Amino acid sequence: MSSDNQAIADWLKKNEISEVECLVPDIMGNARGKFVPVGQFLELGESRLPEAVLIQSVTGEYSDQHWDFVEPTDGDMILKPDASSIRLVPWAKKPSAQIIHDCYTMDGKPHPLSTRNVLRRVLDLYAADGLKPVVAPEVEFYLVARNTDFNRKLGPPIGRSGRAESSRLSYSIDAMAEFDDFVADMYSYAQAQQLDVDTLIHENGAAQMEINFLHGDAMSLADQVATFKRTVREAAHKHGIYATFMAKPMADEAGSAMHIHQSIVRTDTGKNIFVDDAGEHTPAFMSYIAGLQHYTPQLISFYAPNVNAYRRLAPNMTAPINLNWGFDNRTTAFRVPNAGGQATRIENRFPGSDVNPYLAFAASLASGYLGMKGQLEVGEPHLGTANESTVELPRSLEEALRHLRDSPEVVEVFGDLFLRAYAAVKLAEFEEFNSVISSWEREHLLLQV
Repeated sequence: MSSDNQAIADWLKKNEISEVECLVPDIMGNARGKFVPVGQFLELGESRLPEAVLIQSVTGEYSDQHWDFVEPTDGDMILKPDASSIRLVPWAKKPSAQIIHDCYTMDGKPHPLSTRNVLRRVLDLYAADGLKPVVAPEVEFYLVARNTDFNRKLGPPIGRSGRAESSRLSYSIDAMAEFDDFVADMYSYAQAQQLDVDTLIHENGAAQMEINFLHGDAMSLADQVATFKRTVREAAHKHGIYATFMAKPMADEAGSAMHIHQSIVRTDTGKNIFVDDAGEHTPAFMSYIAGLQHYTPQLISFYAPNVNAYRRLAPNMTAPINLNWGFDNRTTAFRVPNAGGQATRIENRFPGSDVNPYLAFAASLASGYLGMKGQLEVGEPHLGTANESTVELPRSLEEALRHLRDSPEVVEVFGDLFLRAYAAVKLAEFEEFNSVISSWEREHLLLQV
């Protein structure tokens, strides 16, 4: 038995686990997998799943090009548990564990369609240069009243006062207290799973919240964000409400983002490469920002992966619509917070909360890496309000996907097979969405065109 498997076995025994959830993040970052009795899990040491689950759309469908990316025999892939990802399932009725698994082809190679493997490819590039990314995500979400009628608009749930929020209560302590019971369970679940959650605030929207994670390793935090989303939904269900990570769930409310703070340190010294010994910004810092500016138009579909996400990236919203950067300027796409020295970092404000965290981290870190490798030059920081300037990015998922494979260096980092498969899945989702006639079209076009 390998040391990892022995560590898992010891943990399962210590926690008297009876069932194991063998999990794999799909293209959305959501958990796919199987429940396995603990005895069978320990006996097998690894599991299998059809590789097709990695490229299933959000509606459970497959693209017309599906068999170009996986074997037409609908074959299996091998799953190997990652000991670092093992956690309790605090909402389960019996002692259960969840373990995120890595995906391999049947000949033992990392599966190219696994989004966890995509992030690992990017992290390996940094490691080869003696560098390590440090990230800190901020995840926004809404609590909404239970709604089983797809034609009815979403709205905030009833709080402990017996009323629903009807005004903008950003940073309000009393508004947070409306959902004390939910918050207590959310934190209890997070603590039981050892998630590095930090600050919780009430955001600008009605019953909109934001949780900040402590900074750390990118793969660990991608795992934690994926786990956290599941955790919040479970805590909400317990209290008879919904939690949603849609980027724009309500037309009259602010969108939800997953801002990514990022810096790069040397693995031997732990020093931040964005500042020199005198505390001045380095050429690497400037090129990193330039890389974000240069590659975001091609990788925007990793920050806005669903048709709904482009409702957030629109004029007159708080989300970015162009590629400006600035110092402590929340209207820019790439903000440099007012923190110097080793705390120097860059905040990517493009990603919505609906992202697959593995792909959003990979896209942001790869952009910065390619910017540094190419020694790209950045322009002057933006002064004043940036989101009133010209829109510089795609306004739909279909338009965004056209640019995904524009750069040979992006194709090399992410893999041509993965990029083609991702585009095919997301285009299939777009076409399915585009086939639905909206109420706006019936209201305004039915009798007037």
